[in-house]
Amino acid sequence: MGGAGSARADPNVGVAEPGNTVLSVMDRSKIRNLSVIAHIDHGKSTLADRMLELCGAVEARDMRAQYLDSMDIERERGITIKLQSVRLEWKGYVINLIDTPGHVDFGYEVSRSLAACEGVVLVVDAAQGIEAQTLANMYLAMENDLEVIPVLNKLDLPAADPDKCAAELEQVLGLPAEDTLRISAKTGDGVEELLDTIIKRIPAPDGDANLPLQALIFDSHFDTYRGVVSSVRVMNGTITTGEKLRFMQAGATHTADEIGVRTPSSKPVNELTPGEVGYLIAGIKDVREARSGETITTESNGAEQTLEGYREPQQMVFCGLYPVDGDDYEDFRDALDKLRLDDSSFSFEPETSSALGFGFRCGFLGLLHMEIVRERLQREFDLNLIATSPSVNYRVTMNDGTEMAIDNPASLPASGDWSRIDEPYLKASMITPSEYTGTLMELCQARRGQMERMEYLSPERLELVYRLPLAEVVIDFFDQLKSRTQGYASLDYEAAGYDAGDLVRVDILFNGEQVDAFSTIVHRDSSYEYGKRMAEKLKEIIPRQQFDVPIQAAIGGRIIARETVKAYRKDVTAKLYGGDVTRKNKLLKKQKEGKRKMKSIGRVDIPPDTFIRALRLDD
Repeated sequence: MGGAGSARADPNVGVAEPGNTVLSVMDRSKIRNLSVIAHIDHGKSTLADRMLELCGAVEARDMRAQYLDSMDIERERGITIKLQSVRLEWKGYVINLIDTPGHVDFGYEVSRSLAACEGVVLVVDAAQGIEAQTLANMYLAMENDLEVIPVLNKLDLPAADPDKCAAELEQVLGLPAEDTLRISAKTGDGVEELLDTIIKRIPAPDGDANLPLQALIFDSHFDTYRGVVSSVRVMNGTITTGEKLRFMQAGATHTADEIGVRTPSSKPVNELTPGEVGYLIAGIKDVREARSGETITTESNGAEQTLEGYREPQQMVFCGLYPVDGDDYEDFRDALDKLRLDDSSFSFEPETSSALGFGFRCGFLGLLHMEIVRERLQREFDLNLIATSPSVNYRVTMNDGTEMAIDNPASLPASGDWSRIDEPYLKASMITPSEYTGTLMELCQARRGQMERMEYLSPERLELVYRLPLAEVVIDFFDQLKSRTQGYASLDYEAAGYDAGDLVRVDILFNGEQVDAFSTIVHRDSSYEYGKRMAEKLKEIIPRQQFDVPIQAAIGGRIIARETVKAYRKDVTAKLYGGDVTRKNKLLKKQKEGKRKMKSIGRVDIPPDTFIRALRLDD
């Protein structure tokens, strides 16, 4: 059903309009490059909408909510998934604005955008105050040594308490309360003052037009008709249309077919000078040749030194994806290839399941990222997919000392073949109202968490920092966090290495046969509970057969839980109307023998929707 480019109908990329002109920037002192960062749902995209309106970038009749969010799924969920850049003009200055995601799974997008900026606008909800991602994004800005403009948003809400939030920002982040701007992105109050403050406080970019070209790619995506479209920030030198360019890390050479800026529609320009942000189209057919962090220079007399790029994103959550209809396998593989052009942060490799057939083992940055990718595959490519239970990447030390990585529980060798298994850990930061401290500590301890720090941000709010096994977080930790705190707590996390664990693989057997799709690696202490719960759940949804079907949970050769799906029963004695009891016993014995023979040669009929219901991610 169409390619990745058609699925992502990006308003920033389309057929260029050569007749349109843009402000020519000759003086770097007139340029301001910034990102808008915040916790999820604190109003970044709404603020970007007001800036677009005030700067006249979008006609009033064309304006819509979340204008820079280009995917339908972003609008429906009210979240930003991909960073978006736009060039605005305000009082003779050029403002290159990057709108970033707020969810922890897409923190990689935020870190990339900051490398193209000299400053950030830190947006905080005046009704909620500092949240976990507020701190995480602020620390990223500080690491990049960027100018920070704190902004309290949503002043129009009755629950807003800007004085309290400003004091919290000063106490926790060291941002003076008197320098904190107060706005309402929804009504537009204070946004003009914010634009003026951006011009005053964010420094102009550095760079020298006389040096060899150095330009940084901070984002790329695939357009069906034009190939790879890269977002670039020029550090030194000048990039010109028609110039031969060398992609230094990839070692490839391409011609700049078109360069331009987004206003937010695509506007071609002849050149981009130091400090400017724009886009580059060079006829590239694979995003991996123009990946984020790539340094671009000219083929002749180019730069020798690459710019500091980005670390590769680390997949943290893995699951198997299988087409419900096996005939869709080739279409599914093509869909993954096309989606990978647009989102290079997920990985996939073929795998086979005895129960589910042919599919792919996919790696994601987090649970939300996994959900988004699966939904895009189903929507944009008209696929019906089964997802297995999410798992994480384990490190197994074999008896001979060799190490192997395991992201599929079914691949774990027999327990006698390995001596140690290490599991990944997270450093989880939770900000919560103080009255929920006890219930959150109970949740973390039940998930084998180790407290590292507890710090009061204000008398009513505190930060809890725990070290938690990733496997305990990926299933329903976030849902439990929200339900136990009535939605007030927020979560941020980062990888915190590996530690050895007392882990076992729990297998599920139907009629004595192992079904690898249900295998999972759990801590020994919770293995019985998991096995019992899964057996009970499967008993409810497996259809009855002509014979009894035992459902067993096992660790190695030891059965730890069992449920039985009872067979259909036919009253074979209904035709009897009298006589000795031996006649009845003879018929029942004959029926019993028939069922025993059927069980020995029969197969359990498990329809595909059984796996969907048993492995449903939101259960």
